[in-house]
Amino acid sequence: MPQGIDTNLKEAIVSSTLFGPKEVQQIAEAIAADFSNYRVLREAVQELETTHNDSPAAATKLGVCYYLLGRYRLADEMLKAADGGALAQFYLGRTQFARQHYDDAVRAYQAAAKAGYDRDACALAQAEALRAKGDPQGALAILDQLSGSVEQSAEYLYQRGATVGALGGNPHEAVALYERAAEADPRHPGALFGLALENDRRGNDETALDLYQRSAAQFPAHVGSLLNLGILYEDRQQYERARQCYLRILDSYPNHPRARLFFRDAQASGDMFYDEDAQRRRDRLSQVLNVPVTDFELSVRSRNCLQKMGLLTLGDLARTSEQELLASKNFGETSLVEIKEMLASKGLELGQFAADKHVLRVGYEPEIVSPDEQALLAKPIADLNLSVRARKCMIRLGISTISELVRRTGDELLECKNFGVTSLNEVREKLTVQGLKLRGD
Repeated sequence: MPQGIDTNLKEAIVSSTLFGPKEVQQIAEAIAADFSNYRVLREAVQELETTHNDSPAAATKLGVCYYLLGRYRLADEMLKAADGGALAQFYLGRTQFARQHYDDAVRAYQAAAKAGYDRDACALAQAEALRAKGDPQGALAILDQLSGSVEQSAEYLYQRGATVGALGGNPHEAVALYERAAEADPRHPGALFGLALENDRRGNDETALDLYQRSAAQFPAHVGSLLNLGILYEDRQQYERARQCYLRILDSYPNHPRARLFFRDAQASGDMFYDEDAQRRRDRLSQVLNVPVTDFELSVRSRNCLQKMGLLTLGDLARTSEQELLASKNFGETSLVEIKEMLASKGLELGQFAADKHVLRVGYEPEIVSPDEQALLAKPIADLNLSVRARKCMIRLGISTISELVRRTGDELLECKNFGVTSLNEVREKLTVQGLKLRGD
């Protein structure tokens, strides 16, 4: 970007000089370099609103600026009234995508290509819209038709990686594509988000934090990066930073349900006393309690007995007494000694947390369900592909399998810090897909 563009940003926007893709990119780079330039853009738009004429070219400029400000309804109206040129059609597509009108976005991108906008950029944008619509196969078909230098561009590599992920392909292939995209453009928000999310899922919090921060520093920022970065800040008790992340989303999406809910949670949490050392100790203990018993070499008899009793983790055993184990059919003293030794290796004892055990009416009894149902209930929570926030709450609650999850009520889940109604609805939707429900639903 030319030297001095930041200080002359407002003049560059309101003047009658050429306004095309290059100038739009310069505005975005100026705001990414210094977010205070967002205010400059807002002031320039206010001036444009009072001084612009009714020409289609003026409508195009104002519509694009509305898009950059996140005022998508106004951008939609203005760009539809514009000159129908390449720039207007392309950013009409961007606007429709932001409003989740994916079919309209595809049509606008097609019109932009016909009007002379960069065909590769339009094709990549169409692929993104189809993937967001739930048609990753259609997205892949478009990507497969592209060839030449575009295949080495950051946007192409990112879109292909995201499409591979949406198709349920090899996660290592998706990560490799994200890495190549980030090498091609170290500031690409989508590629940085993709890498951050993969590290977040693997528990690499420090790496994920850095990548989310780099992605969120771009403009327009990736909404997923801002949302997950806010969650990580909350986990570190950096509530003001978390609130700023959510506010940036709400600037563009005032009714974004998760951002609104998380902002209220962060607002409330910032006023609460929080014992960080105690939480760290609880988190470490929670990780140990979440270890599945299948990680240990147990006898077939012991393994079968534990499965029939629905005891799938060390935490389950630490909340179970000797008498309860011995009351189970085919569970004898030999198995009891074996279980005690296994727990002792992790510094735990049988019945250690029996007092904390919830009195539950189990909705799915292992003894009366089919082998397929048992296999489903034994699956790890990770198989539900929960959001970052919901997944972290599962860790805090000591829930590591689907069986443990369906034993909880909605109210019990809501007791967890940072777990709200949006996360509860997400969990219910994921379970419904599997034909399951929470206890009491």
